[in-house]
Amino acid sequence: MPLTIMRRIRFCAGHRLLRHGGMCEHFHGHNYTADFFVVGDEQDEVGRVLDFSDLKRRVKGWIDENWDHAFLISHEDDNARKALEMVEPSRFFVLPYNPTAENMAKYLLEEMCPHALEGSGARATSVRLWETEDSYAEATLS
Repeated sequence: MPLTIMRRIRFCAGHRLLRHGGMCEHFHGHNYTADFFVVGDEQDEVGRVLDFSDLKRRVKGWIDENWDHAFLISHEDDNARKALEMVEPSRFFVLPYNPTAENMAKYLLEEMCPHALEGSGARATSVRLWETEDSYAEATLS
């Protein structure tokens, strides 16, 4: 029987939405919350799908190294990249698409989680990314 666990990770990051046409086209930031839903078909001898601290180490480690206190930009946003490269020190992460909450959740689920969870016996089935207290996007494997 598959069992699901969830670990919540908080981080701060900036972004801008290319071609948004509104306020979000400007550089700005959020205090994000990401909920990682992870499934395992087997439990270890203690009864766990994956130890919560191991899940935290795996996903938060990647976020801390790549997204926390960084600017997330689209690979098409040459203007933002040039601006960020002028600032020292500068920390930014280039996504293959616009850094909307939807795309960020998708990236975490499809790209980051398979690598972060490799060898754990568990797999991520959903990532819920809270951009504000009131708004989130969720990517779910079907």
